[in-house]
Amino acid sequence: MNKIRAVIDTNVLIKTIKRTNFEFFTYELFQNEKFDWVVSTGIPDDYEEKLSEFYSQKTAYLILEILCTASNAIFAEPHFQWNLIEEDPDDNKFADLAIFSNADCLVTFDKHFDIFKKIDFPRLKV
Repeated sequence: MNKIRAVIDTNVLIKTIKRTNFEFFTYELFQNEKFDWVVSTGIPDDYEEKLSEFYSQKTAYLILEILCTASNAIFAEPHFQWNLIEEDPDDNKFADLAIFSNADCLVTFDKHFDIFKKIDFPRLKV
């Protein structure tokens, strides 16, 4: 059985690394290699910026080291930009990666991704 391939938005990552948050189970699933985390080159920069703001630079480096060296981290680079999210164009890097890598889902708390409920193509489970 193939593992789920997921693209994780920054807002989810911020919540998953704190043990007292409900969302911590996502980090535990990743740590236990229950799913593959799909990342492109621009996403770690976004992760680092937001993690540093929310926690600290040290936390950001630690999390990125874990992510970038994990055997279930998959690095891919989209060859096409759909630019479907007009309200926050920076979110397109997550959507484009999920579509390109044929991810099973994109995990986010961001309502900008609701556009995928309204379009037939490209399909993306959010």
